[in-house]
Amino acid sequence: MWTEAAELGSLKALCALGNAHLNGLGGLAIDRAKGFEFWETAARKGHADSRHNLGTSELQLGNCDRAARHFVIAAKLGVKVSLDAIKDMFKRGDATKDQYAEALKGYQAAMEEMKSHDREVAARVGFAGYVHAIGPS
Repeated sequence: MWTEAAELGSLKALCALGNAHLNGLGGLAIDRAKGFEFWETAARKGHADSRHNLGTSELQLGNCDRAARHFVIAAKLGVKVSLDAIKDMFKRGDATKDQYAEALKGYQAAMEEMKSHDREVAARVGFAGYVHAIGPS
């Protein structure tokens, strides 16, 4: 099902296929290269979670500069955990002040861009799931 959805252009499906290959899910053998390929394809097409996943993986591999670049891009797409990750990297000395500042400004801009009267009303009346569902993914 993920493969068909990915072929139809679903970025979430590409991300899910990456997860499946990296973790051996759905009867697939673990194939890190293929998993990263799916994430990279989705990330290039603007999928924020795939971009964050790439950053996390690069950080685990000790590639701090590459990780920081992925986290900055994901933060600019509105991924809070990517902003938190680059902040933690900055605190440890693994990212520069400029990288953290770029991520923070980008994240704030993404949040500002997503503001709308309808979202604010939905949040006030208890449709937080609705607000999240139409937010960044």
